[in-house]
Amino acid sequence: MNLLAWIVLGIIAGAIAKAIYPGRQGGNILTTMILGIIGAFIGGSLVTFFETGTLQLTAATLSIPGLVVAVIGALVAIFLWGLFTRSNAV
Repeated sequence: MNLLAWIVLGIIAGAIAKAIYPGRQGGNILTTMILGIIGAFIGGSLVTFFETGTLQLTAATLSIPGLVVAVIGALVAIFLWGLFTRSNAV
């Protein structure tokens, strides 16, 4: 059941992050879901690091604060994804 909650959180967080992030991002619903799930892990790990001082791989929970953390993490993931996929065509 935990995996299903991460998928739902990933879809919601990824969709919100893509709506907030400026510019156009490519990708379909699968890309949005994957970036959202990665964002939930990034956000959850950052919150755990700031709370405890240790770096652990944890995901945000399916709650309002967890959604906010996942959206922030998804924004970071979208930014990093844009850095890796940006073409340097002049």
